[in-house]
Amino acid sequence: DGQGSGGGGGGGGGVESGSIVSESWSDAKTFGLSEDQVEFKTVSDHFAANELLPYAAKWDEEKHFPQDVLRQAAGLGFGGIYCSEEYGGSGLGRLDAAVIFEALAYGDVSFTAYLTIHNMNCYVLDTFGSKEQKEKYLSRMTSMELFSSYCLTEPNSGSDAASLATIATRKGEDYVLNGSKAFISGGGVSDVYVVMARTGEPGPKGISCFLVEKDTEGVSFGKPEVKLGWNSQPTTVVSFDDVVVPRANRIGDEGGGFKIAMAGLDGGRINIATCSVGGAQFALDAAREYSSGRKQFGKELSRFQNTQFKLADMMTSLTASRLMVRRAAMALDAKIPSATAEAAMAKRFATDTCFDVANQALQLHGGYGYLRDYPVERVLRDLRVHSILEGTNEIMRVIIAREMDKQLI
Repeated sequence: DGQGSGGGGGGGGGVESGSIVSESWSDAKTFGLSEDQVEFKTVSDHFAANELLPYAAKWDEEKHFPQDVLRQAAGLGFGGIYCSEEYGGSGLGRLDAAVIFEALAYGDVSFTAYLTIHNMNCYVLDTFGSKEQKEKYLSRMTSMELFSSYCLTEPNSGSDAASLATIATRKGEDYVLNGSKAFISGGGVSDVYVVMARTGEPGPKGISCFLVEKDTEGVSFGKPEVKLGWNSQPTTVVSFDDVVVPRANRIGDEGGGFKIAMAGLDGGRINIATCSVGGAQFALDAAREYSSGRKQFGKELSRFQNTQFKLADMMTSLTASRLMVRRAAMALDAKIPSATAEAAMAKRFATDTCFDVANQALQLHGGYGYLRDYPVERVLRDLRVHSILEGTNEIMRVIIAREMDKQLI
C-alpha cells in the first residue's frame, strides 16, 4: 500500500510513537498470565508500537485500509489465532486472543477490530466447515491472502437477527441468494463473505450459513459509509441479486445458520470488548502523560486531587473491564454453560465503561483533546460503536436476564 509498515520508524512524537508504554506498569498488566501469554503480549506490544501507532492517525484521516499491515499481522499468527494449526491457525485459546487483541488495539482500535471480525470468520469455517471448505479457503484466510467479512445484519434486521429477510432458494445442487446486508466491515474489499440467509421457516431455525466469493455474479456493494470512527476499514451494504452459490459452500447443516451465528458472536463480543480495553488503556496513558506535563495555577494538573481522583476511577474501571473480559474468555475456553452470559456481561460492561474512560481522558486534555493533533479524540470515536455492534448493549441485557432465568448465572 505504501502507507503501512515503516520498519518501526516515523510517525511523530509523544503518545503516537508508543513512547508512553512504561515498564513500571508491566507487572500489573501481566499478572495472572502464563509465560506464553506474556510472550504473546510482548510480540503484540512491539507490533502495535512500531506498525500501528505511528500510522493510525493517517489511516483514519485518509480512510486507508492497511492490507499489507494486516498481512504482516497474519505473518505473526494473528490471522487465525484460535484456528487449528493444520490450516494455518495458531491453535491458541480465547484468553490468548484477548491478550493479543488488547495489545494491538492499544496501537489502533479500528485496525484490530477488523482483525477480530476476520478471526471470527476463520473460527466459523474451522469449527463448522467441511474438510473441503477448509482446504479450499481456510489456509488462505488465516494467512490473510483472503480477507473476509461477516454478513448477518440487514437494513431491516438489526437486533432482531432471526427476522432476516435475505433468502437462499434451492435450485438443484445450488442455492440462489437474494437480499442485502448492512454495515458490513470490509465490504467491497474482502474476498469472501460469511452470509446468513433464510432457507426455510420464519425464525432462527430457518437460517443457513454460506460462504460467498466476492466476484460471484450478482454480488454488489454500496458506496462506503461515512462514519464517526473505524475509518481505516471500509463499511458498505452488500447486495445479492440472483447469486448462485454451490451447495458445497453451505457451512454446516441447512437450518443451522443461526446457531453458527450465535456461536461466532459469543467470541466476537469478547473480542470487541478487549478492543475497548486496549483503546481505553491508550487513552488513560495519554491522559496521565498530558496531565503530568500541563501546568495550570502554578502546578501540574496531575498534582491536583481532582485529577488524581479522576485518574484513579479511570484506572479502576479499566482494570475491572479487563478482568471481566479475561474471565469471559476463560469461560469460553472452558465451554462452561454460563459462557454466553459471561461474554454478554463483559461486552456490556467493558464497552460502556471503556468509552467513558476515553471520554474522561479527553476531558482531562481540555480543549486540546478535541483537536485531531491529539490522538485521544480518535480513540473516543473508534470506541463509540462498540456498544452497538456484535449485539447492542441493550440486547446484552436481554441475554443476561435470559441466562439468569435459566439459572446459568
